[in-house]
Amino acid sequence: MGSDKRVQIIASDAGGTMTDMMVVDSEGNFTIGKAATTPEDQSVGFWESLIDAFEYWDTDFQEEAGRILPGVEAVVYSGTSMMNTLLTATGRKVGVITQRGDEDVFLHERSRQTWAGYPYQDILHHVTHRHNRPLVPKRLVKGVTGRIDMFTMEAIPLYEDEVRRSVEELLDEGVDAIAVCLLYSYMNPAHELRVAEIASEVMKKRGREVPVYLSHKLAPIMREQGRLNTVVLHAYAAEPGREQLFRIEEKLKGSGYRYPLQIVLSHGGLTDIRYPRIHEACFSGPIGGLLGARYLAQEMGTGNWVCTDMGGTSFDVGLIMGGEPMMEREVVITRRIYNIPTLLMDTIGAGTGMYVTIDPITNRIKIGPESAGAEPGPVCYEMGNEVPTVMDCCLIMGILNPDNYLGGKLKLNKELALNAIKEKCADVLHVDPYYLAEGVYRLINSSMREHIRAVLYARGFSPADYHLLSYGGAGPMHVAGYTEGLPFKGVATLPWAAAFSSFGCAAVDISHRYQKSTGVIIPDGAEDSWKLMMGQMMLNAGWEELEKLAAADFAAEGLPWEEARVQQIAYVRYGGQMEDLQVVSPVARINSPEDMDRLIATFEDLYEKVYAGVAKHPQAGYQIMELGLTATVPKVKPRLPRLPLEGKEPAKEAIKGEREVYINGRWHRATIYDMDTLRPGNEIEGIAVVEAPATTFFIPPARRARMDEWSLLWLG
Repeated sequence: MGSDKRVQIIASDAGGTMTDMMVVDSEGNFTIGKAATTPEDQSVGFWESLIDAFEYWDTDFQEEAGRILPGVEAVVYSGTSMMNTLLTATGRKVGVITQRGDEDVFLHERSRQTWAGYPYQDILHHVTHRHNRPLVPKRLVKGVTGRIDMFTMEAIPLYEDEVRRSVEELLDEGVDAIAVCLLYSYMNPAHELRVAEIASEVMKKRGREVPVYLSHKLAPIMREQGRLNTVVLHAYAAEPGREQLFRIEEKLKGSGYRYPLQIVLSHGGLTDIRYPRIHEACFSGPIGGLLGARYLAQEMGTGNWVCTDMGGTSFDVGLIMGGEPMMEREVVITRRIYNIPTLLMDTIGAGTGMYVTIDPITNRIKIGPESAGAEPGPVCYEMGNEVPTVMDCCLIMGILNPDNYLGGKLKLNKELALNAIKEKCADVLHVDPYYLAEGVYRLINSSMREHIRAVLYARGFSPADYHLLSYGGAGPMHVAGYTEGLPFKGVATLPWAAAFSSFGCAAVDISHRYQKSTGVIIPDGAEDSWKLMMGQMMLNAGWEELEKLAAADFAAEGLPWEEARVQQIAYVRYGGQMEDLQVVSPVARINSPEDMDRLIATFEDLYEKVYAGVAKHPQAGYQIMELGLTATVPKVKPRLPRLPLEGKEPAKEAIKGEREVYINGRWHRATIYDMDTLRPGNEIEGIAVVEAPATTFFIPPARRARMDEWSLLWLG
């Protein structure tokens, strides 16, 4: 790296298998790095991926960190560590205080939660449904008497003796944290605040302090089951996960980094790791690619994308529509519902680390659901695993180069992979191991293709209206297979596909999102006085409360509130409907009946685009059950240069040689290209393999690829 260059942004995406890193200099140029994720201490994998990234700029980061990091303006993290704590049920011991009579809330659940997360065939057959195992056992759930009603009035006073006794019993049980969730606290938090005061008094007397988390501060919205789940998630997994983030920040600051570590939130925002609602980052890992695709859409003017991310353990599909990703206000993880706004991603287990086995009863090939992960990894890693994986299959087919994995840092044992596939699978079925490997390759591609179909067709969308973007370390290797037969406008991947989620993290602005339940009803033909009263008493008051909260958070993080771009949001539905639409309000406040009419008209226009005009039903009136607000401050982003097109023929130095690749039941002679040497305008005829240090792009027979002016590789 030239001495005149200054690193400006560092962005990391820590997945279940690999940690990807993107480093951006002051001119917008970037390089990428990759290292194995280290779940026990994520700062190790973070640092190793940084070292790997700087090697491509001929810089020894270990030696130069003290010179580089003081000039860096932003370090951004996204990852799955908090979610993995939830998945493995290894979080804190949490006690819960809820309404008396509601102590079995985790046992009876919410009706939707008894089937949410099941595959379609199981949703149809109730006999397969079962309740989740509670994260908090019943003995740690305490009910207290008291009631705030739906009109914010105290119907039953809080029985403070019951609160004291509950806190004492939870402390006796040795809980690490207490989560409090009482009815209608999002409308009137008086009882929750008093519970916190009493808990503090009891703890001082007992000489033992544990944190107390209140639902009205963390998730001030209706839908009690999701709100309680969210508060428990915060106490159970998010706060312990914050400790991992502090380790990373401490390591950075030890070498001169001057600012707080930033983390990507599940709704696409960015914040300091001290953010009080850190649970909003629990599901941020898969969404970095969506943020990168949104940035591409804005730069290229291509509004509709199907985003596909294939790594070692999962295959994620998300949609960009009109330049923006889709959003859902409730997310389902481990078959539990959380009131956390999240960019919409549909995920299946399909990655190159998935185990390949033979079902002993049916004698059929079985892929997954278990994955080899980063440790022990595929058989070819030589780290002790003896069960073949999808990656081992791609290796013996010749698609993967055993000497170029992670830029040659990890040599892959092709012979070991071949023996495992032969002994564990091919010999069982009495078939050729290469034939079996191609069958696995086609089978996982078929699963991903059907997942893409389901994501689009279930929502009434057609591939013909979208371009598809393939990323993730394994995406380009499989994209020709999983898009076969789907009539997309175009199919593209990128030279930096392996770190595209990190690219998305680097390309996002600092943004916070806030939500709060309300109760606005506008009947058909409502008088102007009613519209104004609903607007001023409910909408304006709610937005003002959220703005004060946002301003306080900005002040705590040292962000300039006066520079923030604030958008008011209302979730509007027709009267009696179960679902609503997110509407960005055309006005910051409802100061007249006409302002309310403008908000409703915006909803009507959006409803017509989503569902069609004949579905509109204004005679039912309108309801607004929830408000939202986003506050955004721009930050520096990587530059996406638009380069002049050059000739169709790649330069001679772009051709690395040839090798045999097994496809369509026989061996082919494939040309091998260096991805980093290709130039805009170059075209490649298949059969070919385009190699980069962190990814491999496979072009089958009778297909071709072209690099455009944005350096995207389009598959034809």
